[in-house]
Amino acid sequence: MSVHKQSVSFTDAAFAFARELVEAGEYPNVSAAVSGEMARAKAARERERILLEAEVQRRLSLPPDQWDPVAPLDTFTSGARKHLAALRSGPKNGTPNS
Repeated sequence: MSVHKQSVSFTDAAFAFARELVEAGEYPNVSAAVSGEMARAKAARERERILLEAEVQRRLSLPPDQWDPVAPLDTFTSGARKHLAALRSGPKNGTPNS
């Protein structure tokens, strides 16, 4: 495994977290903590991607007669469009937009 020297900046909270990991004995130094946590994050993202891909493949393998319709195509986005129109028109009757 090759090592690349790189200067990076961290927020106070991120640096404190890396130091906490070192102080807890999980890593020998801050550099190893950052590298280790990046590797963990990468592995977690890969697991999520694999799970999503498996779920999409599972759903695609269903026969068409087992698919549940979401909504008729002409009304599929009507709820979202009404909500956006309400946001654009501003507050009504003294109620704030949220």
